[in-house]
Amino acid sequence: MSRVPGLKTHRNAELGLLALAMVLVALYSAVVEANQYDTVTPMFWVPAALLGVLFVGLHFVVRFTAPYADPVLIPAVALINGLGISFLRRLDIAKAITHKQPHPGLFSATSGRQLIWTLASLILASVLLLVIRDHKIVSRYAYTLGLVGIVLVMIPAVLPASLSEVNGAKLWIKLGPVQVQPGEFAKLALVSFFAYYLVSKREVLSLASRRFLGIDFPRGRDLGPVVTVWLLSLLVLVFEKDLGTALLYFGLFVVTLYVATERASWLIIGLLLFFGGVYVAYLLGASVGGPFANFYDRASIWLDPFNETFYNRTGGSYQLVQGLLALGTGGLFGSGPGAGSPGLVPAVSTDFIFAGMGEEIGLFGLSALLVVYLLIVERGLRAALNVRDSFGKLVGGGLAFTLGLQVFVILGGITGLIPLTGQTTPFLSAGGSSLMANWLLVAMLLRISNAARGPAASSGSSDRPGGPRKAPTQLHGAPTEVFKP
Repeated sequence: MSRVPGLKTHRNAELGLLALAMVLVALYSAVVEANQYDTVTPMFWVPAALLGVLFVGLHFVVRFTAPYADPVLIPAVALINGLGISFLRRLDIAKAITHKQPHPGLFSATSGRQLIWTLASLILASVLLLVIRDHKIVSRYAYTLGLVGIVLVMIPAVLPASLSEVNGAKLWIKLGPVQVQPGEFAKLALVSFFAYYLVSKREVLSLASRRFLGIDFPRGRDLGPVVTVWLLSLLVLVFEKDLGTALLYFGLFVVTLYVATERASWLIIGLLLFFGGVYVAYLLGASVGGPFANFYDRASIWLDPFNETFYNRTGGSYQLVQGLLALGTGGLFGSGPGAGSPGLVPAVSTDFIFAGMGEEIGLFGLSALLVVYLLIVERGLRAALNVRDSFGKLVGGGLAFTLGLQVFVILGGITGLIPLTGQTTPFLSAGGSSLMANWLLVAMLLRISNAARGPAASSGSSDRPGGPRKAPTQLHGAPTEVFKP
């Protein structure tokens, strides 16, 4: 996109925010070393500086490929990504001290691998921005992406447990030392398919059949897509044994459907279907066991985590109880970075990283971290609202909601609000597939925000680069363009 004289790009503001984020990451690392070693090594700043170089590289890609993109997205995500690597390095330092080993190298142990995954993720995000210059192009491959998404979701379910199961949930593909979670990439493909389908079927799905308690409910014949996705979510719950993934896929579709039609009845139907299905699965797990037994055990642990029967069971409530104790020990202000005992929490580098960090940065620190997540979701939703075409609105809204829902599912699990899930915390937890998929999500939001904030947003845009302009339609009172590939 060529720049328009007088229209600000705010790229310098993005660069300044990136510098501030890396300064905060460096300060966090310095405090960790001070608490672990009683001194600060001369090289404490090197990981933050290297991360800064990587993020600045992405900044320059955005500067030339999406100059009008939101300037807050990359710095906010970079801050979370950097703090995640710093915390993983804090765990590596503690392990080295315990085993009387030398100071961990830059690319060694868990934090080193996460640094390499960050490099790979930023390269993928840059490639997406370079290849996809117009987000509407994605809609041309909507059905292919839908098929790819379903295949990626179902692969772990059909694989043997030895190749797919971790902590009771079949979400992985394990190839020797490498573990990939295909569902992380499936959500991106499914968002694009849902958006295209709902743009083409929006008018039909908006028709009302009858009014009940002041709410217009859709026609019975139009419930097919919702029931289909509901059944797919139940299959995920049954065969992959994970409530969080099922909630993520079904919630994504229902919320996208609500955004497309602006009918609250779809949300009510979705909630009734989901919680009804979960309750039936719980009852079946209690009576017949089988594929529902794992969900029944997780629900039982959630209802009474301090029950000695569950606490003493291998793989039982020990993890949840340790996480709750860590959060309670942290209190309001925490023990300080590097001054706690997060190693006592199982899976503290992945599923329970919020609990481990919460012990050291306290409720106020976690709240600040959640505000950064909220800021990312808000900027994604703002881009979705401001972009002109309906497809972009639904894709942007779906991606932003997916990120917010994933954080809710994780935080709800470790605080006892909902049963535990196998989801990883976006940008924070150790894991390559999660990090790459979520950086691709951010790259797509950057592309959509560029279209929303750029000159096309104020002067009209074409469905194809260089193509004729379409007459605008309306979606939620905002001018939009329906794209037909």
